Amino acid sequence: MDTSDPVRILTVCTGNICRSPVAERLLQTGLNQVVPGGFEVTSAGTRAMVGDPMQPLSADMVRTYGGEPEGFTARQLTPGILRGVDLVLTMTSGHRGEVLQLDASMLKRTFTIREFARMLNVLDERTAAKVAAPAPAADGNAALWRSLPARAAGVRHLSLPGDSAENDIIDPYRRAPEVYHQMEDELAPAIISILRHARLNAPA
Repeated sequence: MDTSDPVRILTVCTGNICRSPVAERLLQTGLNQVVPGGFEVTSAGTRAMVGDPMQPLSADMVRTYGGEPEGFTARQLTPGILRGVDLVLTMTSGHRGEVLQLDASMLKRTFTIREFARMLNVLDERTAAKVAAPAPAADGNAALWRSLPARAAGVRHLSLPGDSAENDIIDPYRRAPEVYHQMEDELAPAIISILRHARLNAPA
């Protein structure tokens, strides 16, 4: 793969109308600000409500954080969608298992989004502890992100949650607005951690 190609990130939930669209649109918005054109973020669902728009409360969440919810339509996760993806971020451990059932070769590139964010926090803390961390190469964004899953997995043992449920984002579909707020409380910090890592490692 040409290292100048955009880094391809896929977010995955169940219906592809509540959680993964929020992650998709907010990651894309934030990453565009760090490296314009450097990332392509999409999403899909393991049992997608194919063709449906984002749920209204999820769309409101996207707008609140400066993203653009319009023009979104849900799609079903397929092996073809996984082909060529550099990083898969799922909303639950169950979704991660379903991704790997479709394509076992994605094992080392698939994480729950909360798990991945905690790993990046560990990597960033390690970098900050170094007296003189090397500056990212001017042309190295794609190469850096394609090597990131392996580096993140290397600190997994330092980022384990107290409870495995802390790897998952709650599903708010057909539930009260309070559950959407819980989803936001679980998802937003993970997105912020990923975007912070991108900023800290942006090409010079």
